[in-house]
Amino acid sequence: MKKLSLDELGRISVDQFKDSEKIPVCILLDNVRSLHNVGSAFRTADAFRVERIFLTGITGTPPHREIQKTALGATESVTWAHVESTAIAIQKLKNEGYTIVIVEQTTVSLPLQTFFGEKDKKYCLVFGNEVHGVSEEAIALADLALEIPQLGTKHSLNISVCLGIVVWEMFRHYAFKK
Repeated sequence: MKKLSLDELGRISVDQFKDSEKIPVCILLDNVRSLHNVGSAFRTADAFRVERIFLTGITGTPPHREIQKTALGATESVTWAHVESTAIAIQKLKNEGYTIVIVEQTTVSLPLQTFFGEKDKKYCLVFGNEVHGVSEEAIALADLALEIPQLGTKHSLNISVCLGIVVWEMFRHYAFKK
């Protein structure tokens, strides 16, 4: 066994990425305060070919040194937009035919492993603030809620970890199932 070099990995260019087919999933960051978490969201979105990212409310926007530190250039490949209001962004996505999926612990959340999205649907995954979670306005507009079951003493995961797990599950659904 040997570690692969960057050349052997065969990564595509930013232009090739922009022209490539994406999974029908977008990410909405609802008032995420950590610029490192924002950068991580971009990097994950690039890794799994997510359509785009919406940054709402106080969520920081590129270009910013702290975002770039974790994004490693993914702000150049992933399409993004800042929308002041989470509710306006969600309504726009609903009008475009997206199913709004909040990732939050609610009275009706489905465990992530039980969710099998429909191949012909588009999904927007909403991730909330590090302290307060997904906003009440987003919860009110959501079509469904997912949560990652946890068995430890803590009741939540860091948003970048949570986002990586959920986006991987969506990618797996679209990329590997016919």
